[in-house]
Amino acid sequence: IVVLFSIAVSCGRKSAEEMDAATQDADTVAVAHPLGFCPDSLRVTEGKVKSGQFFSTLMTGLGMTQQQAYDLTIACDSVFDVKTLRVGQGYRAYYGDDSSLQYLVYDRDKAGCVVFDCTEPYAVWHYEKPVDIRKRYADVTIASSLWNDMLKAGVSPLLIISLSDIYAWTIDFFGLQKGDRFRVLYDEKMCDGEVLAVDTVRYAIFSHGGEELPMIMFDQKDGGNIWWNEKGESMRKAFLKAPLQFSRISSGFSYARRHPVTRKVQPHTGVDYAAPKGTPVMTIGDGVVTSVKYEGAGGNTVRIRHNSVYSTAYLHLSKYAKGLKAGQRVRQGEVIGYVGSTGRSTGPHLDFRVWKNGTPINPLKMDSPPAEPLKEENMPAFRNTAEGYRAQIDTIQAAKLAVEMFEML
Repeated sequence: IVVLFSIAVSCGRKSAEEMDAATQDADTVAVAHPLGFCPDSLRVTEGKVKSGQFFSTLMTGLGMTQQQAYDLTIACDSVFDVKTLRVGQGYRAYYGDDSSLQYLVYDRDKAGCVVFDCTEPYAVWHYEKPVDIRKRYADVTIASSLWNDMLKAGVSPLLIISLSDIYAWTIDFFGLQKGDRFRVLYDEKMCDGEVLAVDTVRYAIFSHGGEELPMIMFDQKDGGNIWWNEKGESMRKAFLKAPLQFSRISSGFSYARRHPVTRKVQPHTGVDYAAPKGTPVMTIGDGVVTSVKYEGAGGNTVRIRHNSVYSTAYLHLSKYAKGLKAGQRVRQGEVIGYVGSTGRSTGPHLDFRVWKNGTPINPLKMDSPPAEPLKEENMPAFRNTAEGYRAQIDTIQAAKLAVEMFEML
């Protein structure tokens, strides 16, 4: 899929009539040259938006008068909000023979830019780079860490983020082990040879301890869940597997752990997640906040009752989510606070605890019921989709094996 908006006219300076037309449809403009002007005879200077720099100061620094910068700002109108100028974003300024600023090209993101005509009559338009959607397959077995092994396999780390979102209710990504394996069919957005995003994960198989956990993407067109296991059960469940998106487990559930501060052996009925201070902490499920307060050794703590059976607590927070208070209802995945080191703590981490019927349980071994399953009338189509994806992976694996055997000859 290639996205490119263009209308062909001659290269060169624009007439008033052409500018009127451009103003009427300034959201996406291009001419014979993709950027909308011919840069060949112009001198170019590159730079990046600096901290504390506004659009007006950027433009005056590039050679415009304050009045000209103001008039250009007015020309931006609904095409570009000058207040969205971001520190660190690149730009290219194009100058004529008389050293006057002709055009500015601001890199909005990796897939597009904003072009400013800096001479009267001023105009602004967007240019979208060609974006390709490519079908990819990844087969990664963990030897050191998922992140490192994905990179070694030539797979974009962006796939990790997608997989962690999809498998968030099934796999604890902080507890992956050597030998665990992911096989994934997915789509990737590419621009200028760079991966912009993992567009869609269509099928995945996670192998762990001889067990396979397939995931099938199937859209029922009802605006709801699109990821299912092989039984047609939703990948989404009542509780997330972890209250943080990324970090590492630094201390496990134990009734006999030597406390890192007091050095005394005492129960630690939770799991510690080491993470940078300020990392968002999410509630693992829907529920009602029962307490938001400082609790001595536990520091800033949030407690949540999820139902008549389960409750959770989040300790050592640096601060709470804005406006969070006891009695408030929260939704699964909602940020309730931020990682810190308050209370009795040796460094930034989250102490996460779960109780079942008032008894502490190991969060890493907690079972969670799935959400609503696939509609029965969609099961035949779902099974066909799953079988088709599995056949694709089997074909790829067979071809790979054939190549390996040929190389051994």
